[in-house]
Amino acid sequence: MASTLSTDNNRRSSLKPVIPSPTQRPRKSGDRPAVLGFLAPNLAGFLLFTLVPIGASLALSLFEWPLIGEATFSGFDNFIRLFTKDPVFWEVVGNTFYFVGGYVVLNLIVSLSLAIWLTSRIRFAGLFRFAFFLPVVAPMVANAVVWRLLFTPNDGLIAWATKTFTGLEAPNWLGSSEWAMPAVIIMSVWAGFGYNMIIFVAAIEGVPDSLYEAAAIDGAGWWRRLFGVTLPLISPSMFFATVMTVISSLQVFAQPYILTGGGPGSSTTTLVFYLYKQGFQGYEMGYASSIAWSLFILIMGITFLQFRAQKRWVHYA
Repeated sequence: MASTLSTDNNRRSSLKPVIPSPTQRPRKSGDRPAVLGFLAPNLAGFLLFTLVPIGASLALSLFEWPLIGEATFSGFDNFIRLFTKDPVFWEVVGNTFYFVGGYVVLNLIVSLSLAIWLTSRIRFAGLFRFAFFLPVVAPMVANAVVWRLLFTPNDGLIAWATKTFTGLEAPNWLGSSEWAMPAVIIMSVWAGFGYNMIIFVAAIEGVPDSLYEAAAIDGAGWWRRLFGVTLPLISPSMFFATVMTVISSLQVFAQPYILTGGGPGSSTTTLVFYLYKQGFQGYEMGYASSIAWSLFILIMGITFLQFRAQKRWVHYA
């Protein structure tokens, strides 16, 4: 009897259909042309407008090319000149880090503070979000032109407000090497903080209310809930915002170009601005390409360090 039952069970198990896993299912060869057809436009664009220019700029950095005329192979002479024989380059690097330090810190502080305020159940929060985000969608050139008028000495709105409310003369923001870079930073923060603010608002609204309620039951005040609940839980968003803000600030160009033209002197000339001047004003395309690749390596190095440091303060749920 037992042997009969076991035989029946074996027969039933052998009759069960075997469903192949998705990885085992044979692909239809007829689908490949269609897939390649859908991918072709994007792949062609990536090849023509990304890979080819990258390869061309790398090759160009090894040549001396005056834009009009014959290119001469120079090996690594452009890089040697850049790092050892060009004192302006190191001044420009210092200007870039000055801008990055001021812009990133102020941008994150302003955007995070406003995000915390906007998520505290205030009235007209949606209207404030729209108003704060509006400069982000406005063209950067338009923003810079408006702020150039605001910074006009004597007749500008900022000079008038300073004189009216403090009785002091406003500094020559754009004409002084001491105040020009702070002016560029202030304008850039105003134009860009709204992007990070939206990221932080979304992150804060994603924190469960139950965690705040539990912290309140434990006697935690507002500051303790902020540093013990809110900031740790939104740290991944803070990390993303920090990385993207640093990368964008290292590539700043439009703000100093419109506001100060890189001056006074070279006090507001940044790396991308210096690249532009060497390539399209000095007609040294090979030298400009070496600056571009130096900037690329700098961005990659700083981003790598940020990813290494995230383990100490970023908390993933």
